[in-house]
Amino acid sequence: MPSPSLRHRFGHRIRELRLATGMTQEAFADRCGFARTYMSRIETGGANPSLDAIQVLADALGTSLSKMLEGL
Repeated sequence: MPSPSLRHRFGHRIRELRLATGMTQEAFADRCGFARTYMSRIETGGANPSLDAIQVLADALGTSLSKMLEGL
């Protein structure tokens, strides 16, 4: 079985970090300034977020890009 794509692994990581903060997907999307549907697509690997969007995610999670991408 092939390994999950980078987008899927990234989305899973975002979901893990969001859940660790206790935020709902909707609250996190609001914090980022994104639509909840876009956040859902990011977390499921359906969206390919831009570098700017990735920075927004890291800022909203209170983490660095390197920590957020660690292990992907």
